[in-house]
Amino acid sequence: MKNIIQHINKAFDHRVRLGIMSILMVNDFADFNMLKELLGATDGNIASHTKALEKEAYISIEKSFINRKPNTRYIVTASGREAFTKHIEALEKLINPNE
Repeated sequence: MKNIIQHINKAFDHRVRLGIMSILMVNDFADFNMLKELLGATDGNIASHTKALEKEAYISIEKSFINRKPNTRYIVTASGREAFTKHIEALEKLINPNE
């Protein structure tokens, strides 16, 4: 079992980032309020963690207005989907090394 943690991605270490990616993996997109509500996180937490994921090019951000109110949507990118899938697979191998 050499290098069993080599594929665990540090970008997903924090529970909020893990939550954001989990939500985006099963939805076409999520807006700021949806993430905030589902994760029970503060505005600042959502903003800083989405910015970190965007910096890694794991998510893209779309800003628009709906009925004159700003709306921010987050979408997982292809590289984000691939990186998160590898991260989950690495965790599964760590937990169940014989499978």
